[in-house]
Amino acid sequence: MLASTATLLAAFLYNGCVPGEPVQFRSVKNITLDVGTSGEAMLKGDAVFYNPNNVRMKLREIRLEVWVDGKQSALIDQKPELVIPAASAFSASVEAKLSLKEMGLLNTVLNLFGGKKYDIEYRGYLRVRVHGITVKVPIEYRDDVRLKL
Repeated sequence: MLASTATLLAAFLYNGCVPGEPVQFRSVKNITLDVGTSGEAMLKGDAVFYNPNNVRMKLREIRLEVWVDGKQSALIDQKPELVIPAASAFSASVEAKLSLKEMGLLNTVLNLFGGKKYDIEYRGYLRVRVHGITVKVPIEYRDDVRLKL
C-alpha cells in the first residue's frame, strides 16, 4: 500500500514538472552556406522555436539530422544551454557540416550559383530541462529553401 502511494505521488510530481505541450520547431531563418575547398560546406542559420507553456525552461541539446532532397547530408549536434522564456518564441544559432560529395559536388555547386530550391528536412530531437527534469522533444520539419552562394 505504501509503495503504491509513493508511486502515485512520484507520478503526480513528475507530471507537474514536465511541460504540458512540447516545444515547437517553427523554422530555420537566415540560412547561409559557406563552401570550402575540401568539398564540405557549413550550413548555418537560426532555428526558431516556440514554447507554448507557461513555464521557463532550459534548452540543453539540439540533435537534428539534415536531409537535402531525400539524402541525409548533415547532423546538427549542439548543447547550447539557452534559457527558454515562458509562452514565447525564441531562436538558437545552429550550424552543420554538409557533405557536398553525398549530393554530387559539381551539380550541387552549379545549382548553388543558380539559386536552386532544395527540399530540406530536419529530423531529430531537443532536450529541455524543466524544474530539474530533462524532457526529450521529437522534431520533424520540412521546408523548401533556395540556397545560393
